[in-house]
Amino acid sequence: MRPLLAGLLGILLLATAALVALSEAPTEAREPGFVGQAKPPPKPTRTPTVTRTPTVPPPATATATPAPPTATPTQTSTAINTPLPPTATHTPLAPTATNTPPPPTATPTTTHDLGVVVVAAGDIACPNNSPTATTCRHLATSNLIAGINPAGILTLGDNQYDNGELTNFNNYYGPSWGRYKSITYPAPGNHEYNTTSPSPAAGYYGYFGAAAGDPAKGYYSFNLGSWHVIALNTNSNCVAIPCAAGSAQEQWLRADLAANPAQCTLAYWHHPRFTSGSGHSSNTNVRPFWDALYQYGADLVLGGHVHNYERFAPQTPGGVADAANGIRQIVVGTGGKSLYASGAPIANSERQLATFGVLKLTLKSGSYGWAFVDENGSVLDSGSGSCH
Repeated sequence: MRPLLAGLLGILLLATAALVALSEAPTEAREPGFVGQAKPPPKPTRTPTVTRTPTVPPPATATATPAPPTATPTQTSTAINTPLPPTATHTPLAPTATNTPPPPTATPTTTHDLGVVVVAAGDIACPNNSPTATTCRHLATSNLIAGINPAGILTLGDNQYDNGELTNFNNYYGPSWGRYKSITYPAPGNHEYNTTSPSPAAGYYGYFGAAAGDPAKGYYSFNLGSWHVIALNTNSNCVAIPCAAGSAQEQWLRADLAANPAQCTLAYWHHPRFTSGSGHSSNTNVRPFWDALYQYGADLVLGGHVHNYERFAPQTPGGVADAANGIRQIVVGTGGKSLYASGAPIANSERQLATFGVLKLTLKSGSYGWAFVDENGSVLDSGSGSCH
């Protein structure tokens, strides 16, 4: 009996062990018909991925998948969520006269008018290059021009001493004032007309060429900026080419003034109508020029011949002060040859200077400014005036 019991007990133990093993094995490996038997090899088609559902993400469902866009969002949008169309309140205001910058006006042009700068002087070059303290300062005065940098130069006669010979022009005027020949508008003086052969003032016209005008006349006009400018010829005190009323030159002047009714007009020649300086007196031969210029409303007259600087207040051709319509005259015989002493001031004389230098003019639209610059570069007289 004992051997039999021992055998049964052994079978029971084996069965219990098999059941325990089966209970501990993965559930997917349990299959009916294999209890108490060894587990057969897994079938090739049954893989853990398919049977191990806990590690596989849940399949997508209609609930979990985001719904495709439908008309619902658009239909459910309300006026609160939809941007409001622009209204008069939210639209930027159109520019108005208050917040729009004003268009440019003529004011900046007027206030920033720098004008045209010119330099003027007469009685200039000695027949040598040996300056002293009181004579032959033509190189010193010409050096002022480079610093001023003018648009034009007006020479007021007696440009080359003693007789305006072409050789002297080339040797003395040329290396000094002649450095600016291309922008020079010359007028002749009596010393140029001391040369009579082969023709009157032959050296002067030979040196300046077409810039001096027709040699048979010596007068011409041109424009600088908004100004009309007239060069006249008093030659040998109006003997060689007359200045009298009715003369060819006086009639030409009137026709030129009528044809050029500029607001601002400047005329220049050698012999001054008025002077307080020593050595020469006021010249009545040029009064017909003044009569025509005054009639047509000219503003400024320049002269030389008297070797000093003198500025007059605006006046009539007869020497009566006339602030409204008078012509201002400035004598600038200070170009370098020599100096005359100042005399007792005559009527309307405002300033006299016996020193070498040049006149700087700034010709603007409707006005002008002046500055007398001595050979050291100092401004000794300055001011401004308005055109008629």
